[in-house]
Amino acid sequence: MKEDFSENDNAFFLCSMSLIIFLMQCGFAFLEAGAVRSKNTTNILIKNLLDSCIAIVGYWALGWALAFGDCPNNTIGLFVGYSQFFLANFSNYPKFFFQYVFAATSATIVSGAVAERCEFANYITYCSVISTLVYPILTHWGWHPKGWMALGITSGVVNTHYDDFAGSGVVHLCGGSISFLAAYIIGPRIGRFPEDEDDESDEILGHSVPFAALGGFILMFGFLAFNGGSMADIVKPGEGHIVALAMVNTILSGAFAALTYLIAHYLYHGKWTLLLTINACLAGMVSSCAGCNKMEPWACIFVGVGAGLIYLTLSKVMIRWRIDDPLDAFAVHAGGGFWGLTSVAIIGHDGVVYAIGNTIGGATDGGDQIAQAFAQLGWQWVCAFAIVTWSILWMWPIFGLLKKIGKLRVSEEVEINGLDIYKHGESAYPLHAYGHGWHDFESAPDTKVNHSKHLPVGRKNRIMSVHPEMSLEQLASVYDRSGSVGETDQPKRLFMNQMERRKSRMIEANALSALYLDDNEVPERKNTNSKTVSLQVPTTIVEAPETEILTTEEEKKESNWM
Repeated sequence: MKEDFSENDNAFFLCSMSLIIFLMQCGFAFLEAGAVRSKNTTNILIKNLLDSCIAIVGYWALGWALAFGDCPNNTIGLFVGYSQFFLANFSNYPKFFFQYVFAATSATIVSGAVAERCEFANYITYCSVISTLVYPILTHWGWHPKGWMALGITSGVVNTHYDDFAGSGVVHLCGGSISFLAAYIIGPRIGRFPEDEDDESDEILGHSVPFAALGGFILMFGFLAFNGGSMADIVKPGEGHIVALAMVNTILSGAFAALTYLIAHYLYHGKWTLLLTINACLAGMVSSCAGCNKMEPWACIFVGVGAGLIYLTLSKVMIRWRIDDPLDAFAVHAGGGFWGLTSVAIIGHDGVVYAIGNTIGGATDGGDQIAQAFAQLGWQWVCAFAIVTWSILWMWPIFGLLKKIGKLRVSEEVEINGLDIYKHGESAYPLHAYGHGWHDFESAPDTKVNHSKHLPVGRKNRIMSVHPEMSLEQLASVYDRSGSVGETDQPKRLFMNQMERRKSRMIEANALSALYLDDNEVPERKNTNSKTVSLQVPTTIVEAPETEILTTEEEKKESNWM
C-alpha cells in the first residue's frame, strides 16, 4: 500500500512539474513574438507550436529509446540506448513525459537565433534532428547510469562524474551551440549590420515589448519547475527540501544575474533596459540548472553575477563578429549553460571552494579533496567540449546541405516584406480587423447592391469606404510618401540602413497599388532624374460623381446627424 502511494505521488509530482515546464513553450512563443517585427509574428508562433508537435513524435519514435533504452552491449551502451523504440514494452509514462518536455525545450532554443529569415523546411529539419537524435544521445551520455559522461573516470582518490542536475549542459549548452552555428551559417538579417564595417550596427527592434516581457515572466516561472522537478522523486525523506532548495537557488541566481546586467548596462549606456535584463535573468537561471540542488543560497551570488557578466560579454561579441542572433539565444543558453557546468564544480558542496576551505581548516585529506575537486572541474569541461562538438558535428552538414539546395533561408523579397503572408497567408495584425468604419464615408460607385436601406437620411448616395488589406509596414511607407511626394523633384530620401533602402525600392514598384480598388487607378510613375523617382499621387483615392447636390439646409441637417 505504501509502495502504491509512493508511486502515485511521484507520478503526480512529475506530471505536475512537466505541465509547468510545457508552459515554457508559451513563454518562448511570447518572448520571440515580441522580439520580432509584426510582419513575422505568425511565422515565429507556428514554429513554437510545431516544436511541441514535432518533438513528441520524434521522441516517442526514437528519442526515448536512444536516451534511456537499455543496451545489452556494455560498450555500445556507453554511447547510445537500443530498446523501447516507439515505447514498446514500456509503461513509465510520467518519466517519459518529463523527458519529452526537456527535449522540446532544447529544440525551441534555436528558433530565436534564426528568426525572421529562416526557411520553413530548414526549421522542420533541425527541429526533428535535435529532438530525435542530437539531444537524446546527449542525455544518454550524461543522465543514463551507463553513459560515458555519467560514469566518468575513477583513478586513485579521483572519482569524476558528469554533474548536471537539470540540464545546463545537455539541454541549454546543446541548444545554444546549435543557435550559434545556425545564426553564423544563415547570415544576418537584411539591414542588421551596415555595409561599412566602421559604422555602428543598426538595431532591428521587435514589435511588442509587453509580449516579450510576458514571455520572460512565463519562462522564469517555468524554470522553477524545470529545476525543482528534476528531482524526479518526492516521497523519500528530505527530497522535498531539495526541491525547495533548487527553486530558491534558481530564482536567486536569476535575480543576481539580472541586477548585475542592469547596473552594468546603466553605467555604460545610461538606460535601465527591460528586455536585456530579462535575458540576463534567464541566463542566470540557466546557469543554476547544473548545481541548484547542491549549493547554498549564498553561492547564487557567484553563479548569478558570473552569468550576468558572461551574457553581457557574449552578446557584445556576437555583434562584434557581425553574427545576428535576435533573441541572444547563444549568449543566454550557451553562455549560461557553460557557466553552470563550471560553477557547480567550483561552488558546489564538494567543489573547489569547499576543498580549499577544508584544507585551510586543517582537514587531514585536504590534498585529496583539492585533487578531486579540480579533477571534477576538468571533467565538467571535457563534457562541455563533448556536448558542443557533438551538436556542431551533427548540425553543420545539415545546415550546409540545406544552404546548398536553397532551403536554408527565405528570399530577399520575402524577408523584406515579411514571412507571415507569403508563408502562412495569415497576418498577425490584419488591418481589416481594426476600426469601426463609421467615420470614413465616400461617394458610392455604381453598383447593383442597394445600400440605401442601411444608411440614415441624407446619406443615401454614400457607402463606407472599403480598402484592400495591406501590411503595417506598407501602410507606414505609403503614409511617409503621401506627405512629401508631389509633381516636382523631391530631395534624396535618407535611409536608416540597408534594409530600408532595399525595401523602399520594392515598395516603390508595387505598394501604392494596394491602395486602389482597380489597377487602372494607380498613378503613373515618371523619372525626374537618374537618382530619384517622383510619384504623381491623386488628391482622392476613389472618385465618383455626386448624384445629389446638397442645399444649405440639407448640409445643416447632415451636420446635425453627425
